[in-house]
Amino acid sequence: MKVILTIDAVRFPLTGIGRYTYELARRLPDEVSKLDLQLMAGHRFVASLPSEEASSNPARGKSLSMRLRQCLQNSPAVVSGHRAWLSQRQSHRLRGHEDAIFHGPQFYLPRFDGKSVVTIHDLSVFSWAHCHPGGRARMMQREIIRSVSRAAMVLTDSEYTRQEVAAFFSLPPERVRAIPLASAACFRPHTQAELTAVLPRLGLDPGGYCLYSGTIEPRKNLGVLLDAYQRLPASLRQALPLVLCGYQGWQSADLHARIQRAAGEGWVRYLGYVSSQDLPHVFAGARLFAFPSVYEGFGLPVLEAMASGVPVVCSNSSSLPEVAGDAAMTCAPQDVDTLTDLLRRGLEDEAWRSEAERKGVAQAARFSWAQCARQTAAAYRAVRSE
Repeated sequence: MKVILTIDAVRFPLTGIGRYTYELARRLPDEVSKLDLQLMAGHRFVASLPSEEASSNPARGKSLSMRLRQCLQNSPAVVSGHRAWLSQRQSHRLRGHEDAIFHGPQFYLPRFDGKSVVTIHDLSVFSWAHCHPGGRARMMQREIIRSVSRAAMVLTDSEYTRQEVAAFFSLPPERVRAIPLASAACFRPHTQAELTAVLPRLGLDPGGYCLYSGTIEPRKNLGVLLDAYQRLPASLRQALPLVLCGYQGWQSADLHARIQRAAGEGWVRYLGYVSSQDLPHVFAGARLFAFPSVYEGFGLPVLEAMASGVPVVCSNSSSLPEVAGDAAMTCAPQDVDTLTDLLRRGLEDEAWRSEAERKGVAQAARFSWAQCARQTAAAYRAVRSE
Protein backbone atom coordinates (compact mmCIF):
# COMPACT_ATOMS: atom_id res chain seq x y z
CA MET A 1 0.00 0.00 0.00
CA LYS A 2 1.42 3.37 -1.05
CA VAL A 3 0.66 6.44 1.07
CA ILE A 4 1.86 10.04 0.71
CA LEU A 5 1.67 12.04 3.96
CA THR A 6 2.24 15.79 4.13
CA ILE A 7 4.37 16.86 7.09
CA ASP A 8 4.13 20.67 6.87
CA ALA A 9 2.65 20.78 10.38
CA VAL A 10 5.82 19.26 11.88
CA ARG A 11 7.48 22.39 13.20
CA PHE A 12 9.21 22.43 16.56
CA PRO A 13 8.08 23.00 19.21
CA LEU A 14 5.33 20.57 18.27
CA THR A 15 1.75 21.67 18.90
CA GLY A 16 -1.32 19.42 18.63
CA ILE A 17 -1.52 18.95 14.84
CA GLY A 18 2.26 18.90 14.56
CA ARG A 19 2.44 16.17 17.19
CA TYR A 20 -0.29 14.20 15.40
CA THR A 21 1.52 14.38 12.07
CA TYR A 22 4.89 13.60 13.59
CA GLU A 23 3.63 10.53 15.45
CA LEU A 24 1.76 9.21 12.40
CA ALA A 25 4.86 9.52 10.25
CA ARG A 26 6.94 7.72 12.90
CA ARG A 27 4.46 4.99 13.79
CA LEU A 28 2.86 4.00 10.49
CA PRO A 29 5.90 2.09 9.15
CA ASP A 30 6.19 0.12 12.42
CA GLU A 31 2.49 -0.68 12.72
CA VAL A 32 1.63 -1.45 9.08
CA SER A 33 3.34 -4.20 7.11
CA LYS A 34 4.23 -3.66 3.46
CA LEU A 35 3.57 0.08 3.68
CA ASP A 36 5.31 2.34 1.18
CA LEU A 37 5.14 5.67 3.03
CA GLN A 38 6.42 8.81 1.32
CA LEU A 39 6.67 12.15 3.10
CA MET A 40 5.94 15.47 1.40
CA ALA A 41 7.12 18.78 2.83
CA GLY A 42 5.66 21.71 0.94
CA HIS A 43 5.62 20.50 -2.65
CA ARG A 44 8.69 18.27 -2.41
CA PHE A 45 9.20 14.68 -1.34
CA VAL A 46 11.66 14.33 1.54
CA ALA A 47 13.54 11.37 2.93
CA SER A 48 12.77 11.85 6.61
CA LEU A 49 11.07 13.91 9.28
CA PRO A 50 12.81 17.04 10.56
CA SER A 51 14.49 16.62 13.94
CA GLU A 52 14.14 18.93 16.89
CA GLU A 53 17.90 19.38 17.05
CA ALA A 54 18.11 20.42 13.40
CA SER A 55 15.21 22.84 13.88
CA SER A 56 16.64 24.54 16.98
CA ASN A 57 18.03 28.05 16.81
CA PRO A 58 19.43 30.48 19.37
CA ALA A 59 16.67 31.77 21.61
CA ARG A 60 16.63 35.22 20.07
CA GLY A 61 16.44 33.94 16.50
CA LYS A 62 13.73 31.49 17.45
CA SER A 63 11.69 34.26 19.03
CA LEU A 64 12.01 36.43 15.92
CA SER A 65 11.07 33.47 13.70
CA MET A 66 8.00 32.74 15.80
CA ARG A 67 6.90 36.37 15.74
CA LEU A 68 7.32 36.56 11.95
CA ARG A 69 5.41 33.32 11.45
CA GLN A 70 2.57 34.49 13.69
CA CYS A 71 2.42 37.82 11.84
CA LEU A 72 2.16 36.08 8.46
CA GLN A 73 -0.33 33.49 9.74
CA ASN A 74 -2.58 36.29 10.97
CA SER A 75 -2.77 37.79 7.47
CA PRO A 76 -5.61 36.01 5.60
CA ALA A 77 -4.41 37.40 2.27
CA VAL A 78 -0.89 36.02 2.80
CA VAL A 79 -2.12 32.64 4.02
CA SER A 80 -4.73 32.31 1.27
CA GLY A 81 -2.20 33.20 -1.41
CA HIS A 82 0.32 30.75 -0.04
CA ARG A 83 -2.30 27.99 0.17
CA ALA A 84 -3.32 28.51 -3.45
CA TRP A 85 0.30 28.47 -4.62
CA LEU A 86 1.19 25.42 -2.53
CA SER A 87 -1.92 23.49 -3.59
CA GLN A 88 -1.06 24.08 -7.25
CA ARG A 89 2.55 22.99 -6.76
CA GLN A 90 1.50 19.88 -4.81
CA SER A 91 -0.98 18.91 -7.52
CA HIS A 92 1.77 19.19 -10.11
CA ARG A 93 4.20 17.11 -8.03
CA LEU A 94 1.58 14.40 -7.40
CA ARG A 95 1.12 13.66 -11.09
CA GLY A 96 2.16 10.08 -11.73
CA HIS A 97 1.46 9.05 -8.11
CA GLU A 98 -2.24 8.25 -8.59
CA ASP A 99 -1.63 4.70 -7.30
CA ALA A 100 -0.94 6.17 -3.83
CA ILE A 101 -3.34 7.44 -1.17
CA PHE A 102 -2.67 11.09 -0.34
CA HIS A 103 -3.25 12.09 3.30
CA GLY A 104 -3.55 15.73 4.35
CA PRO A 105 -3.37 15.67 8.18
CA GLN A 106 -3.92 19.43 8.59
CA PHE A 107 -7.34 20.23 7.05
CA TYR A 108 -6.01 20.77 3.52
CA LEU A 109 -6.05 18.71 0.31
CA PRO A 110 -4.78 19.73 -3.14
CA ARG A 111 -6.39 18.57 -6.37
CA PHE A 112 -5.31 14.97 -6.95
CA ASP A 113 -6.51 12.38 -9.43
CA GLY A 114 -5.85 9.57 -6.97
CA LYS A 115 -7.68 8.95 -3.68
CA SER A 116 -7.27 11.32 -0.76
CA VAL A 117 -7.83 11.28 3.00
CA VAL A 118 -8.07 14.47 5.06
CA THR A 119 -8.03 14.98 8.83
CA ILE A 120 -10.45 17.65 10.09
CA HIS A 121 -9.47 18.30 13.70
CA ASP A 122 -12.42 20.55 14.52
CA LEU A 123 -14.97 22.88 12.96
CA SER A 124 -14.22 25.90 15.13
CA VAL A 125 -13.82 28.14 12.06
CA PHE A 126 -17.50 27.47 11.35
CA SER A 127 -19.04 27.16 14.82
CA TRP A 128 -16.72 29.62 16.63
CA ALA A 129 -15.71 31.87 13.74
CA HIS A 130 -15.92 34.96 15.98
CA CYS A 131 -13.10 33.52 18.08
CA HIS A 132 -10.64 33.50 15.17
CA PRO A 133 -8.59 36.51 14.03
CA GLY A 134 -9.60 38.65 11.07
CA GLY A 135 -10.47 36.84 7.87
CA ARG A 136 -8.76 33.62 8.92
CA ALA A 137 -12.08 31.85 9.52
CA ARG A 138 -13.40 32.65 6.04
CA MET A 139 -10.19 31.50 4.41
CA MET A 140 -10.17 28.21 6.33
CA GLN A 141 -13.87 27.67 5.68
CA ARG A 142 -13.21 27.77 1.93
CA GLU A 143 -10.27 25.40 2.21
CA ILE A 144 -12.09 22.89 4.43
CA ILE A 145 -15.11 22.81 2.11
CA ARG A 146 -12.77 22.08 -0.82
CA SER A 147 -10.88 19.43 1.13
CA VAL A 148 -14.02 17.58 2.22
CA SER A 149 -15.33 17.59 -1.36
CA ARG A 150 -12.03 16.10 -2.59
CA ALA A 151 -11.63 13.47 0.14
CA ALA A 152 -12.61 9.83 -0.21
CA MET A 153 -12.60 9.72 3.59
CA VAL A 154 -12.50 12.27 6.42
CA LEU A 155 -10.75 11.49 9.70
CA THR A 156 -11.50 13.26 12.99
CA ASP A 157 -9.91 13.16 16.44
CA SER A 158 -13.09 12.38 18.37
CA GLU A 159 -16.56 10.93 18.01
CA TYR A 160 -18.00 14.35 18.80
CA THR A 161 -16.20 15.90 15.82
CA ARG A 162 -17.04 12.91 13.62
CA GLN A 163 -20.75 13.47 14.19
CA GLU A 164 -20.32 17.23 13.79
CA VAL A 165 -18.51 16.87 10.45
CA ALA A 166 -20.92 14.25 9.10
CA ALA A 167 -23.94 16.41 9.94
CA PHE A 168 -22.42 19.71 8.76
CA PHE A 169 -21.36 18.36 5.37
CA SER A 170 -24.21 15.81 5.00
CA LEU A 171 -21.72 12.96 4.63
CA PRO A 172 -22.63 9.27 4.89
CA PRO A 173 -21.32 7.73 8.14
CA GLU A 174 -18.86 5.45 6.33
CA ARG A 175 -17.03 8.49 4.90
CA VAL A 176 -16.05 9.84 8.35
CA ARG A 177 -14.00 7.96 10.96
CA ALA A 178 -13.03 9.02 14.47
CA ILE A 179 -9.46 8.09 15.40
CA PRO A 180 -8.39 9.39 18.84
CA LEU A 181 -5.02 11.01 19.50
CA ALA A 182 -2.66 10.21 22.37
CA SER A 183 -0.22 11.99 24.63
CA ALA A 184 3.52 11.92 24.05
CA ALA A 185 5.62 9.55 26.15
CA CYS A 186 7.31 12.50 27.88
CA PHE A 187 4.04 13.26 29.71
CA ARG A 188 4.27 10.91 32.68
CA PRO A 189 4.52 11.09 36.47
CA HIS A 190 7.90 12.56 37.46
CA THR A 191 9.97 11.93 40.56
CA GLN A 192 10.56 14.69 43.06
CA ALA A 193 14.19 14.83 41.97
CA GLU A 194 13.19 15.30 38.32
CA LEU A 195 10.83 18.12 39.25
CA THR A 196 13.25 19.96 41.52
CA ALA A 197 15.86 19.86 38.75
CA VAL A 198 13.66 22.03 36.50
CA LEU A 199 10.78 23.80 38.25
CA PRO A 200 12.71 26.18 40.57
CA ARG A 201 14.39 27.65 37.47
CA LEU A 202 10.88 28.60 36.30
CA GLY A 203 9.94 29.97 39.71
CA LEU A 204 7.63 27.02 40.46
CA ASP A 205 7.34 24.71 43.46
CA PRO A 206 6.47 21.04 42.83
CA GLY A 207 2.84 20.53 43.77
CA GLY A 208 2.48 24.24 44.47
CA TYR A 209 0.24 25.51 41.66
CA CYS A 210 -2.83 24.92 39.52
CA LEU A 211 -1.99 24.74 35.80
CA TYR A 212 -3.63 25.75 32.53
CA SER A 213 -1.76 25.05 29.28
CA GLY A 214 -2.89 26.23 25.86
CA THR A 215 -3.13 29.26 23.61
CA ILE A 216 -4.49 32.40 25.25
CA GLU A 217 -7.53 32.93 23.01
CA PRO A 218 -11.30 33.33 23.45
CA ARG A 219 -12.35 29.73 22.84
CA LYS A 220 -10.30 28.56 25.83
CA ASN A 221 -12.66 30.42 28.21
CA LEU A 222 -9.93 31.76 30.47
CA GLY A 223 -12.07 34.67 31.67
CA VAL A 224 -14.33 32.17 33.41
CA LEU A 225 -11.31 30.38 34.88
CA LEU A 226 -10.02 33.66 36.31
CA ASP A 227 -13.49 34.47 37.68
CA ALA A 228 -13.67 31.09 39.40
CA TYR A 229 -10.13 31.19 40.77
CA GLN A 230 -10.61 34.69 42.14
CA ARG A 231 -13.56 33.41 44.20
CA LEU A 232 -11.33 30.93 46.04
CA PRO A 233 -10.20 31.96 49.52
CA ALA A 234 -7.32 34.42 49.31
CA SER A 235 -5.10 32.18 51.41
CA LEU A 236 -5.62 29.26 49.01
CA ARG A 237 -4.97 31.42 45.95
CA GLN A 238 -1.75 32.77 47.42
CA ALA A 239 -0.52 29.34 48.50
CA LEU A 240 -1.46 27.66 45.20
CA PRO A 241 -1.42 30.25 42.41
CA LEU A 242 -2.90 29.70 38.96
CA VAL A 243 -0.11 29.20 36.41
CA LEU A 244 -0.87 29.83 32.72
CA CYS A 245 1.44 28.76 29.93
CA GLY A 246 1.03 29.00 26.17
CA TYR A 247 1.31 31.38 23.25
CA GLN A 248 -0.24 34.82 23.63
CA GLY A 249 -2.80 34.07 20.91
CA TRP A 250 -5.35 36.49 19.50
CA GLN A 251 -8.19 38.71 20.74
CA SER A 252 -6.56 38.50 24.16
CA ALA A 253 -5.39 42.04 25.02
CA ASP A 254 -8.05 42.56 27.72
CA LEU A 255 -7.41 39.09 29.11
CA HIS A 256 -3.67 39.72 29.34
CA ALA A 257 -4.32 43.00 31.15
CA ARG A 258 -6.44 41.08 33.64
CA ILE A 259 -3.75 38.39 34.00
CA GLN A 260 -1.19 41.10 34.70
CA ARG A 261 -3.36 42.60 37.45
CA ALA A 262 -3.88 39.19 39.04
CA ALA A 263 -0.15 38.50 38.82
CA GLY A 264 0.44 41.75 40.68
CA GLU A 265 -1.89 40.50 43.39
CA GLY A 266 0.16 37.30 43.66
CA TRP A 267 -2.33 34.62 42.61
CA VAL A 268 -1.57 34.22 38.88
CA ARG A 269 1.65 33.49 36.97
CA TYR A 270 1.87 33.70 33.18
CA LEU A 271 4.87 31.79 31.87
CA GLY A 272 4.22 32.39 28.17
CA TYR A 273 5.80 29.84 25.87
CA VAL A 274 7.42 26.93 27.75
CA SER A 275 9.99 24.83 25.92
CA SER A 276 9.18 21.26 24.95
CA GLN A 277 11.94 20.09 27.31
CA ASP A 278 10.43 21.89 30.32
CA LEU A 279 6.71 21.47 29.60
CA PRO A 280 6.37 17.84 30.80
CA HIS A 281 7.91 18.88 34.12
CA VAL A 282 5.50 21.82 34.40
CA PHE A 283 2.58 19.44 33.83
CA ALA A 284 3.82 16.77 36.23
CA GLY A 285 4.58 19.33 38.92
CA ALA A 286 1.06 20.78 39.01
CA ARG A 287 -1.28 20.05 41.90
CA LEU A 288 -4.30 20.37 39.59
CA PHE A 289 -4.90 20.94 35.89
CA ALA A 290 -7.78 23.23 34.86
CA PHE A 291 -9.15 23.35 31.31
CA PRO A 292 -12.49 25.18 30.96
CA SER A 293 -12.51 25.36 27.13
CA VAL A 294 -15.87 25.83 25.44
CA TYR A 295 -14.94 23.85 22.32
CA GLU A 296 -12.26 21.27 21.49
CA GLY A 297 -11.82 18.83 18.65
CA PHE A 298 -10.03 16.55 21.11
CA GLY A 299 -8.48 18.34 24.09
CA LEU A 300 -4.95 16.93 24.15
CA PRO A 301 -3.81 18.95 27.22
CA VAL A 302 -6.37 17.09 29.36
CA LEU A 303 -4.88 13.78 28.27
CA GLU A 304 -1.34 15.05 28.86
CA ALA A 305 -2.25 16.10 32.39
CA MET A 306 -3.83 12.74 33.22
CA ALA A 307 -0.85 10.88 31.75
CA SER A 308 1.34 13.03 34.03
CA GLY A 309 -0.55 11.82 37.11
CA VAL A 310 -2.23 15.18 37.71
CA PRO A 311 -5.93 15.50 38.71
CA VAL A 312 -8.07 17.35 36.17
CA VAL A 313 -11.01 19.76 36.30
CA CYS A 314 -12.42 20.62 32.88
CA SER A 315 -15.57 21.63 31.07
CA ASN A 316 -18.09 19.05 29.89
CA SER A 317 -18.32 20.53 26.39
CA SER A 318 -17.65 19.11 22.92
CA SER A 319 -15.11 16.26 22.89
CA LEU A 320 -13.73 16.68 26.42
CA PRO A 321 -15.97 14.04 28.08
CA GLU A 322 -14.56 11.44 25.64
CA VAL A 323 -11.02 12.30 26.65
CA ALA A 324 -11.57 12.71 30.39
CA GLY A 325 -13.90 9.75 30.91
CA ASP A 326 -14.75 9.44 34.62
CA ALA A 327 -11.28 10.52 35.74
CA ALA A 328 -11.97 14.28 35.85
CA MET A 329 -14.48 16.56 37.55
CA THR A 330 -16.43 18.50 34.95
CA CYS A 331 -18.97 21.32 34.70
CA ALA A 332 -20.66 23.51 32.10
CA PRO A 333 -18.18 26.00 30.58
CA GLN A 334 -19.95 29.13 31.86
CA ASP A 335 -20.82 27.82 35.34
CA VAL A 336 -18.46 29.92 37.45
CA ASP A 337 -19.91 28.88 40.81
CA THR A 338 -19.56 25.15 40.14
CA LEU A 339 -16.10 25.60 38.66
CA THR A 340 -15.02 27.41 41.83
CA ASP A 341 -16.30 24.51 43.95
CA LEU A 342 -14.54 21.95 41.74
CA LEU A 343 -11.27 23.86 41.81
CA ARG A 344 -11.33 24.05 45.60
CA ARG A 345 -12.10 20.35 45.91
CA GLY A 346 -9.41 19.51 43.35
CA LEU A 347 -6.84 21.46 45.36
CA GLU A 348 -7.87 20.34 48.86
CA ASP A 349 -9.69 16.98 48.78
CA GLU A 350 -6.89 14.44 49.17
CA ALA A 351 -9.17 11.41 48.85
CA TRP A 352 -10.55 12.62 45.52
CA ARG A 353 -7.12 13.69 44.32
CA SER A 354 -5.64 10.26 44.97
CA GLU A 355 -8.46 8.52 43.11
CA ALA A 356 -8.30 11.04 40.25
CA GLU A 357 -4.58 10.47 39.81
CA ARG A 358 -5.10 6.71 39.60
CA LYS A 359 -8.05 6.96 37.24
CA GLY A 360 -6.34 9.58 35.10
CA VAL A 361 -3.24 7.51 34.43
CA ALA A 362 -5.45 4.53 33.55
CA GLN A 363 -7.65 6.67 31.27
CA ALA A 364 -4.64 8.13 29.44
CA ALA A 365 -3.24 4.63 28.90
CA ARG A 366 -6.33 3.78 26.83
CA PHE A 367 -4.99 6.11 24.11
CA SER A 368 -1.83 5.36 22.15
CA TRP A 369 -0.12 6.58 19.00
CA ALA A 370 0.39 2.99 17.90
CA GLN A 371 -3.38 2.48 18.02
CA CYS A 372 -3.88 5.77 16.16
CA ALA A 373 -1.51 4.58 13.41
CA ARG A 374 -3.22 1.19 13.10
CA GLN A 375 -6.68 2.73 12.86
CA THR A 376 -5.42 5.27 10.30
CA ALA A 377 -3.99 2.43 8.20
CA ALA A 378 -7.37 0.68 8.38
CA ALA A 379 -8.93 3.84 6.94
CA TYR A 380 -6.39 3.81 4.12
CA ARG A 381 -7.23 0.19 3.33
CA ALA A 382 -10.94 0.98 3.27
CA VAL A 383 -10.31 3.82 0.80
CA ARG A 384 -8.08 1.65 -1.37
CA SER A 385 -10.67 -1.11 -1.59
CA GLU A 386 -13.44 1.23 -2.81
